[in-house]
Amino acid sequence: MRWGNVCVAELITNTPCGTLLPIQMGQITLSELDPGHMTSLCAYNGRDTALSNALKEAHGMAAPGPGKTTGKAGARAVWFGQGTILLMGPAPASDLREHAALTDQSDAWAVVNLEGEGVVDVLARLTPLDLRTAQFRRGRTARTEVAHMAASVTRIGNNRYQIMVFRSFARSLVHEISVAMESIAARSPR
Repeated sequence: MRWGNVCVAELITNTPCGTLLPIQMGQITLSELDPGHMTSLCAYNGRDTALSNALKEAHGMAAPGPGKTTGKAGARAVWFGQGTILLMGPAPASDLREHAALTDQSDAWAVVNLEGEGVVDVLARLTPLDLRTAQFRRGRTARTEVAHMAASVTRIGNNRYQIMVFRSFARSLVHEISVAMESIAARSPR
């Protein structure tokens, strides 16, 4: 592209996983999710309840407790560690600033969806979490590791998990999950 007498490069926006996804092996699919805005909310001292109320009023969901999520696809609040909530989907309402420090995380994370029959077997090869339904029900979340990468794992359906790692680890995440998927698919009867 030219701007006057100067040649200007055209920049192309890429998602964290770019052209690496989707992948399907057997009954399991790995795909990239577009979470919309991602904003960390860290409540000011003594403002936890006020933040939860403001979040509910502005976005229709209360602040989640430890290891939990609130909301639904497109507008979800995820417990993201002690004193931190990750608002995914909508841009945060400006009145939340009265109760919490807000930090835009939208470009910082790669977010993938892993789903299908046998997904727990795939994740069992990559994370130390106890993913049995009785222990890790729908709406549960954990900050953990996935293949030695700092991650967030959230159960968003019966056989469906949202996995987040830092954007710079997107290629490694896709590689590690696809190797585990291949191993599980090879064990499945055809």
